[in-house]
Amino acid sequence: MRGVAAPVLFVHGVRTSRTMWRAQVEALEQLGHRTLAIDLPGHGARAGEPFTLTEAAATVHAGVRELAEHSGGASVVVVGLSLGAYVTLHAIARDTSGVGAVVAAGCCTPPGSAVLHGWALLARAIVAAPDGGARLNQFMVDRTLSPQAAVDIAAGGFALDVMDDMLREIADADPLADLAEIEVPVWLVNGRYDHFRGRERAYVRAANDARLRVVRGAKHLVSLDAPVPFTRIVLEAAAEVEAAEVEAAAEVEARTAVSRHERRASSGAGSRRAPRR
Repeated sequence: MRGVAAPVLFVHGVRTSRTMWRAQVEALEQLGHRTLAIDLPGHGARAGEPFTLTEAAATVHAGVRELAEHSGGASVVVVGLSLGAYVTLHAIARDTSGVGAVVAAGCCTPPGSAVLHGWALLARAIVAAPDGGARLNQFMVDRTLSPQAAVDIAAGGFALDVMDDMLREIADADPLADLAEIEVPVWLVNGRYDHFRGRERAYVRAANDARLRVVRGAKHLVSLDAPVPFTRIVLEAAAEVEAAEVEAAAEVEARTAVSRHERRASSGAGSRRAPRR
Protein backbone atom coordinates (compact mmCIF):
# COMPACT_ATOMS: atom_id res chain seq x y z
CA MET A 1 0.00 0.00 0.00
CA ARG A 2 1.25 3.45 -0.89
CA GLY A 3 2.77 5.35 2.03
CA VAL A 4 2.56 2.43 4.47
CA ALA A 5 5.71 1.37 6.34
CA ALA A 6 6.32 -2.30 5.58
CA PRO A 7 5.15 -4.57 8.42
CA VAL A 8 7.76 -6.98 9.80
CA LEU A 9 7.36 -10.52 11.15
CA PHE A 10 10.07 -11.97 13.42
CA VAL A 11 10.80 -15.71 13.79
CA HIS A 12 13.14 -16.72 16.64
CA GLY A 13 15.90 -19.33 16.97
CA VAL A 14 15.84 -22.70 18.68
CA ARG A 15 15.20 -22.87 22.44
CA THR A 16 14.51 -19.13 22.56
CA SER A 17 11.27 -17.20 21.99
CA ARG A 18 9.78 -14.05 20.52
CA THR A 19 11.35 -11.95 23.30
CA MET A 20 14.77 -12.17 21.64
CA TRP A 21 13.58 -9.53 19.13
CA ARG A 22 12.87 -6.77 21.67
CA ALA A 23 15.51 -4.36 20.31
CA GLN A 24 14.32 -4.71 16.71
CA VAL A 25 10.62 -4.51 17.61
CA GLU A 26 11.07 -1.33 19.64
CA ALA A 27 13.24 0.37 17.02
CA LEU A 28 10.95 -0.49 14.11
CA GLU A 29 7.75 0.46 15.88
CA GLN A 30 9.24 3.85 16.76
CA LEU A 31 9.75 4.33 13.01
CA GLY A 32 6.14 3.47 12.22
CA HIS A 33 6.43 -0.19 11.26
CA ARG A 34 3.84 -2.64 12.52
CA THR A 35 5.65 -5.70 13.90
CA LEU A 36 4.80 -9.16 15.15
CA ALA A 37 7.21 -11.55 16.89
CA ILE A 38 5.82 -15.09 17.05
CA ASP A 39 6.54 -18.17 19.15
CA LEU A 40 7.17 -21.36 17.22
CA PRO A 41 5.69 -24.67 18.47
CA GLY A 42 7.47 -25.87 21.59
CA HIS A 43 8.86 -22.42 22.44
CA GLY A 44 7.89 -19.47 24.62
CA ALA A 45 4.16 -19.33 25.27
CA ARG A 46 3.83 -22.58 23.27
CA ALA A 47 6.25 -24.56 25.43
CA GLY A 48 5.28 -28.20 25.67
CA GLU A 49 3.81 -28.39 22.18
CA PRO A 50 5.56 -30.78 19.80
CA PHE A 51 7.71 -29.02 17.23
CA THR A 52 6.96 -29.95 13.62
CA LEU A 53 8.21 -28.22 10.51
CA THR A 54 4.70 -28.23 9.07
CA GLU A 55 3.17 -26.49 12.09
CA ALA A 56 6.11 -24.07 12.32
CA ALA A 57 5.58 -23.07 8.67
CA ALA A 58 1.84 -22.68 9.32
CA THR A 59 2.69 -20.35 12.21
CA VAL A 60 4.76 -18.18 9.87
CA HIS A 61 1.95 -18.02 7.30
CA ALA A 62 -0.56 -17.11 10.01
CA GLY A 63 1.71 -14.30 11.16
CA VAL A 64 2.05 -12.96 7.62
CA ARG A 65 -1.73 -12.96 7.17
CA GLU A 66 -2.30 -11.20 10.49
CA LEU A 67 0.20 -8.46 9.73
CA ALA A 68 -1.04 -7.96 6.17
CA GLU A 69 -4.66 -7.72 7.32
CA HIS A 70 -3.80 -5.10 9.94
CA SER A 71 -1.63 -3.12 7.50
CA GLY A 72 -4.12 -2.66 4.69
CA GLY A 73 -2.65 -5.44 2.60
CA ALA A 74 0.94 -4.15 2.69
CA SER A 75 3.61 -6.72 1.87
CA VAL A 76 5.39 -8.19 4.89
CA VAL A 77 9.11 -8.53 5.55
CA VAL A 78 9.74 -11.89 7.25
CA VAL A 79 12.86 -12.03 9.44
CA GLY A 80 14.19 -15.32 10.82
CA LEU A 81 17.31 -16.30 12.76
CA SER A 82 18.84 -19.79 12.75
CA LEU A 83 15.91 -22.21 13.23
CA GLY A 84 13.59 -19.30 12.46
CA ALA A 85 15.41 -18.71 9.18
CA TYR A 86 15.21 -22.36 8.12
CA VAL A 87 11.50 -22.37 8.94
CA THR A 88 10.95 -19.08 7.12
CA LEU A 89 12.65 -20.28 3.94
CA HIS A 90 10.70 -23.54 4.07
CA ALA A 91 7.40 -21.69 4.56
CA ILE A 92 7.87 -18.91 2.00
CA ALA A 93 9.14 -21.32 -0.68
CA ARG A 94 5.73 -23.00 -0.48
CA ASP A 95 3.57 -19.89 -0.29
CA THR A 96 4.84 -16.38 -0.86
CA SER A 97 1.42 -14.75 -0.46
CA GLY A 98 1.64 -11.42 1.32
CA VAL A 99 5.46 -11.47 1.54
CA GLY A 100 7.61 -8.71 0.07
CA ALA A 101 11.06 -9.77 1.29
CA VAL A 102 12.87 -12.25 3.53
CA VAL A 103 15.76 -11.67 5.92
CA ALA A 104 17.36 -15.04 6.73
CA ALA A 105 20.12 -14.90 9.33
CA GLY A 106 22.45 -17.55 10.66
CA CYS A 107 21.31 -20.34 8.35
CA CYS A 108 23.99 -20.64 5.65
CA THR A 109 24.74 -24.26 6.50
CA PRO A 110 22.33 -26.92 5.18
CA PRO A 111 20.80 -29.13 7.90
CA GLY A 112 22.59 -32.21 6.56
CA SER A 113 26.07 -30.67 6.83
CA ALA A 114 28.82 -32.01 9.07
CA VAL A 115 28.88 -28.73 11.02
CA LEU A 116 25.20 -28.95 11.90
CA HIS A 117 25.46 -32.68 12.62
CA GLY A 118 28.28 -32.06 15.09
CA TRP A 119 26.31 -29.28 16.73
CA ALA A 120 23.30 -31.60 17.00
CA LEU A 121 25.35 -34.28 18.79
CA LEU A 122 26.63 -31.65 21.24
CA ALA A 123 23.11 -30.33 21.81
CA ARG A 124 21.81 -33.83 22.57
CA ALA A 125 24.61 -34.37 25.09
CA ILE A 126 23.77 -31.09 26.83
CA VAL A 127 20.06 -31.91 26.98
CA ALA A 128 20.90 -35.25 28.59
CA ALA A 129 22.18 -33.42 31.70
CA PRO A 130 20.00 -33.78 34.83
CA ASP A 131 18.68 -30.21 34.48
CA GLY A 132 18.17 -30.51 30.73
CA GLY A 133 21.12 -28.22 30.16
CA ALA A 134 19.51 -25.24 31.87
CA ARG A 135 22.58 -24.25 33.89
CA LEU A 136 24.98 -24.55 30.95
CA ASN A 137 22.53 -22.74 28.69
CA GLN A 138 22.30 -19.80 31.09
CA PHE A 139 26.08 -19.77 31.57
CA MET A 140 26.65 -19.52 27.81
CA VAL A 141 24.04 -16.79 27.44
CA ASP A 142 25.60 -14.74 30.24
CA ARG A 143 29.11 -15.35 28.94
CA THR A 144 28.56 -14.58 25.25
CA LEU A 145 25.89 -11.86 25.15
CA SER A 146 25.64 -8.33 26.50
CA PRO A 147 23.64 -7.97 29.75
CA GLN A 148 20.64 -6.51 27.91
CA ALA A 149 20.72 -9.18 25.20
CA ALA A 150 20.93 -11.87 27.89
CA VAL A 151 17.82 -10.43 29.53
CA ASP A 152 15.97 -10.25 26.20
CA ILE A 153 16.70 -13.82 25.14
CA ALA A 154 15.83 -15.24 28.57
CA ALA A 155 12.63 -13.24 29.06
CA GLY A 156 10.44 -15.82 27.33
CA GLY A 157 12.14 -18.79 28.94
CA PHE A 158 14.24 -21.48 27.29
CA ALA A 159 12.71 -24.50 25.58
CA LEU A 160 14.92 -27.18 27.09
CA ASP A 161 12.99 -30.18 25.80
CA VAL A 162 12.48 -29.24 22.14
CA MET A 163 15.83 -30.32 20.70
CA ASP A 164 14.98 -33.88 19.66
CA ASP A 165 11.81 -32.80 17.87
CA MET A 166 13.57 -29.90 16.21
CA LEU A 167 16.59 -31.90 15.03
CA ARG A 168 14.39 -34.64 13.59
CA GLU A 169 12.12 -32.19 11.79
CA ILE A 170 14.73 -29.78 10.50
CA ALA A 171 16.52 -32.65 8.77
CA ASP A 172 13.74 -32.49 6.18
CA ALA A 173 14.45 -28.85 5.37
CA ASP A 174 16.36 -27.99 2.18
CA PRO A 175 17.21 -24.29 2.28
CA LEU A 176 19.09 -24.31 -1.03
CA ALA A 177 16.07 -25.75 -2.83
CA ASP A 178 13.80 -23.36 -0.93
CA LEU A 179 15.84 -20.35 -2.06
CA ALA A 180 15.45 -21.43 -5.68
CA GLU A 181 11.65 -21.29 -5.26
CA ILE A 182 11.45 -17.87 -3.58
CA GLU A 183 10.89 -15.02 -6.02
CA VAL A 184 10.97 -12.10 -3.55
CA PRO A 185 14.31 -10.57 -2.51
CA VAL A 186 16.21 -12.42 0.21
CA TRP A 187 18.77 -10.86 2.53
CA LEU A 188 21.22 -13.49 3.83
CA VAL A 189 22.75 -12.16 7.05
CA ASN A 190 25.62 -13.68 9.03
CA GLY A 191 27.78 -12.61 11.89
CA ARG A 192 31.45 -12.43 10.89
CA TYR A 193 32.27 -15.23 13.36
CA ASP A 194 29.19 -17.37 12.80
CA HIS A 195 30.11 -21.05 12.48
CA PHE A 196 26.98 -21.51 10.32
CA ARG A 197 28.11 -19.29 7.44
CA GLY A 198 30.27 -21.86 5.67
CA ARG A 199 28.17 -22.08 2.49
CA GLU A 200 26.89 -18.55 2.20
CA ARG A 201 28.14 -18.16 -1.38
CA ALA A 202 26.27 -21.31 -2.42
CA TYR A 203 23.16 -19.84 -0.83
CA VAL A 204 23.57 -16.64 -2.84
CA ARG A 205 23.95 -18.63 -6.06
CA ALA A 206 20.88 -20.74 -5.25
CA ALA A 207 18.63 -17.73 -4.71
CA ASN A 208 16.80 -15.84 -7.44
CA ASP A 209 17.46 -12.46 -5.83
CA ALA A 210 19.82 -12.52 -2.85
CA ARG A 211 21.90 -9.92 -1.01
CA LEU A 212 24.61 -11.08 1.40
CA ARG A 213 25.33 -9.01 4.50
CA VAL A 214 28.11 -9.97 6.95
CA VAL A 215 28.05 -8.11 10.26
CA ARG A 216 31.48 -7.35 11.69
CA GLY A 217 32.20 -8.53 15.22
CA ALA A 218 29.02 -10.60 15.48
CA LYS A 219 28.59 -14.32 16.02
CA HIS A 220 25.69 -16.68 15.35
CA LEU A 221 23.11 -14.68 17.32
CA VAL A 222 23.76 -11.70 15.09
CA SER A 223 20.59 -9.76 15.99
CA LEU A 224 21.56 -9.91 19.67
CA ASP A 225 25.31 -9.41 19.18
CA ALA A 226 24.84 -6.39 16.90
CA PRO A 227 21.25 -5.14 17.29
CA VAL A 228 21.76 -1.78 15.59
CA PRO A 229 23.51 -3.04 12.42
CA PHE A 230 21.01 -5.89 12.19
CA THR A 231 18.06 -3.51 12.52
CA ARG A 232 19.53 -1.37 9.74
CA ILE A 233 19.55 -4.42 7.45
CA VAL A 234 15.89 -5.09 8.26
CA LEU A 235 15.12 -1.45 7.46
CA GLU A 236 17.02 -1.80 4.18
CA ALA A 237 14.78 -4.71 3.23
CA ALA A 238 11.66 -2.83 4.35
CA ALA A 239 12.62 0.24 2.31
CA GLU A 240 12.97 -1.87 -0.83
CA VAL A 241 9.56 -3.43 -0.26
CA GLU A 242 8.02 -0.01 0.25
CA ALA A 243 9.65 1.35 -2.92
CA ALA A 244 8.39 -1.63 -4.92
CA GLU A 245 4.85 -1.07 -3.65
CA VAL A 246 4.95 2.64 -4.51
CA GLU A 247 6.16 1.76 -8.01
CA ALA A 248 3.44 -0.87 -8.42
CA ALA A 249 0.77 1.59 -7.23
CA ALA A 250 2.03 4.21 -9.70
CA GLU A 251 1.84 1.68 -12.54
CA VAL A 252 -1.74 0.81 -11.60
CA GLU A 253 -2.67 4.50 -11.48
CA ALA A 254 -1.06 5.07 -14.88
CA ARG A 255 -2.88 2.14 -16.47
CA THR A 256 -6.16 3.30 -14.93
CA ALA A 257 -5.65 6.83 -16.28
CA VAL A 258 -4.88 5.49 -19.77
CA SER A 259 -7.93 3.23 -19.70
CA ARG A 260 -10.13 6.12 -18.54
CA HIS A 261 -8.78 8.35 -21.31
CA GLU A 262 -9.39 5.66 -23.94
CA ARG A 263 -12.97 5.15 -22.76
CA ARG A 264 -13.65 8.87 -22.92
CA ALA A 265 -12.13 9.12 -26.39
CA SER A 266 -14.16 6.17 -27.61
CA SER A 267 -17.32 7.59 -26.11
CA GLY A 268 -16.68 10.98 -27.69
CA ALA A 269 -16.07 9.48 -31.13
CA GLY A 270 -19.27 7.47 -30.96
CA SER A 271 -21.37 10.47 -29.95
CA ARG A 272 -20.25 12.74 -32.81
CA ARG A 273 -22.83 13.12 -35.57
CA ALA A 274 -21.96 12.16 -39.10
CA PRO A 275 -21.38 15.29 -41.29
CA ARG A 276 -24.17 16.36 -43.68
CA ARG A 277 -23.60 15.99 -47.41
